[in-house]
Amino acid sequence: MTNNKIYGIDLHKTITASMVRDALVECFFEAHCVDAGLGTDDPSTNKEYILALIKKAFSNSSEDFNQPTKASLCNVINKLKDFSKNFRDQSLIEKHASQMMELVDKITE
Repeated sequence: MTNNKIYGIDLHKTITASMVRDALVECFFEAHCVDAGLGTDDPSTNKEYILALIKKAFSNSSEDFNQPTKASLCNVINKLKDFSKNFRDQSLIEKHASQMMELVDKITE
């Protein structure tokens, strides 16, 4: 049985860039804090940290976090892949990036 959702996004429904941006936050939270155990014991602090990290990646890419596009998401995903190589196994980074790119490819706006 195949899973029709990636980070809460139903692959059979309309997908927007904002939805993918939010999924990216969830993906990075899971990979960086939950799986790698790099967060604190406070999930809300971890989420704030990840959100700030993602916003910084948008800013460093000269992209608008509040108005994401397919292109900006691709740029940010690549920045986060580079950042993540310091913490995660490359195969896991590629797996998460692949999932995110699958969502980017399905953006309809």
